[in-house]
Amino acid sequence: MKDYELVVLFHPDLEMNLDPALDKVKNLIETSKGKIIKEEAEGKKRMAYTVKGQEFAVYHFYELQLPAEAPQKMSGVLNITDEVLRYLLVRKDDRKEKYEARRKEKAEEATEETKEEA
Repeated sequence: MKDYELVVLFHPDLEMNLDPALDKVKNLIETSKGKIIKEEAEGKKRMAYTVKGQEFAVYHFYELQLPAEAPQKMSGVLNITDEVLRYLLVRKDDRKEKYEARRKEKAEEATEETKEEA
């Protein structure tokens, strides 16, 4: 299983009753034998450009673990789902986490050095 990030832009008219659309996405993940690690509702936001005649969308973010064949199957289903305006499913980059950890470590070392000098 590999780590993925999924951002789904739902139709803005669904803002008041988003639960059925969220359930569809959750069921899709579960039927693909995936696991949701983290889920965040970003809310309704203006998009940079119109998509399917809409200027706004309801953003929802997921961190997932999926088997290798799941992303292709999920993409096929998300493409034909009426509630979804757009989505982005990408593999999570481990290098970013390593870089952030290294950067934090260097910042801590620098603060320790300044404390020792004082």
